Amino acid sequence: MDLDNRRLINYLLLPVSGIFYLLSRFRRFLYQVKLLTTYDFNADVIVVGNITVGGSGKTPIVIALVNYFKQQGKQVGVVSRGYGGTHRQGSLLVDQSTSPSISGDEPSLIAIQTQVPVMVNRDRVQAVKDLIIEHNVDLVISDDGLQHYAMGRQVEIAVVDGKRRFGNGFFLPAGPLRRSEERRVGKECRSRWSPYH
Repeated sequence: MDLDNRRLINYLLLPVSGIFYLLSRFRRFLYQVKLLTTYDFNADVIVVGNITVGGSGKTPIVIALVNYFKQQGKQVGVVSRGYGGTHRQGSLLVDQSTSPSISGDEPSLIAIQTQVPVMVNRDRVQAVKDLIIEHNVDLVISDDGLQHYAMGRQVEIAVVDGKRRFGNGFFLPAGPLRRSEERRVGKECRSRWSPYH
């Protein structure tokens, strides 16, 4: 936590951060008590994301995971929202011929580096469904999406920037946190998934 980044403006924004925190916790609670639907898929899902705004090096980890599981004989696919791209509606299958201006830089890079199907859709649940139906994948890796609770998952990997870490420790907009730093084991990490089967 970088206390040096706590300036007057950060403290002035704390009431708004409090509202953001309460709303995000309430939304998460609605999924936990099943008032909002979390979709389970016929494939395992790993989410690689972060709990702060800004880049933290997720994409190289996604690429490394894809290549590892390909070597284990898994049929792997990747889903992404496609930040920075112009694609807006439905699912877009990204391959080497897809312009990064349409798909976003990161999905394009992942598709080129891994040679696996990469599906861009703002609706990640639909992206996962389309990957399973159209490409018969048995493992989906989501580039970002920790807060997309409608998308069921077996494993979450939170990537932390080694230099910035959690910034000033405040929630948006007073700080960079989108989600609490708390570590949960058990409830949210219960799993039938293992990298060794």
